[in-house]
Amino acid sequence: MIPWEKIDTAKIPGSHEELRLMRRGKEFSIMLGTNELMNSRLSGSEAALATLAAKQIETVAKPVVLIGGLGMGFTLRAALAVLGSKAEIVVAELVPAVVAWARGPMAEVFRDSLDDPRVSIRETDVAKIIRAQRSAFDAVLLDVDNGPEGLTRKGNDALYNASGLKAAKTVLRPGGVLAVWSSGPNPAFTKRLGSAGFDVNEINVRATGRGGGARHVIWMAKKS
Repeated sequence: MIPWEKIDTAKIPGSHEELRLMRRGKEFSIMLGTNELMNSRLSGSEAALATLAAKQIETVAKPVVLIGGLGMGFTLRAALAVLGSKAEIVVAELVPAVVAWARGPMAEVFRDSLDDPRVSIRETDVAKIIRAQRSAFDAVLLDVDNGPEGLTRKGNDALYNASGLKAAKTVLRPGGVLAVWSSGPNPAFTKRLGSAGFDVNEINVRATGRGGGARHVIWMAKKS
């Protein structure tokens, strides 16, 4: 068995925690303490976040999409594959090192996705983008934690509370969708989405995308 090798570490802004980029052969893992946040072998549910959201806005001729969290680029690459040539995709990544990893040690994983003319990368908190604009996006995709609770940093809780959901609804255009990835169910969050006025669909997906792996949850919350 090939041992894991630590490639780099990165402090999370607004937190005392740090991320660790690990490599074993061609496999990569991003760790937070004992929690594995993502693994390059498991991309199915993160890709589903993009494909399911794109289905909700398929009638939009020039969709503008905000992705919260670059991670290993699974959601971004899936979005590029299903959205048309006239789409615009903004990716907000809080940790600058994650962007550097994408262009450095994980360049083979990301391939040419960061250089696609439809993509712009913002090294900032996705919450700042959401709260600064109105009716700016057709879809907002959030994959910044292991679910709708602030694991990587407590400040992320503000994305999922009543105030955060109100801001998300404001930044969406009519008919827009808020899509949230989670490693597991969260009934309280489902209830909050409904209370915020969204039409909510909770979808169970597999980590591998091929009927195997852990069961993850994606919420599709549509603005009427």
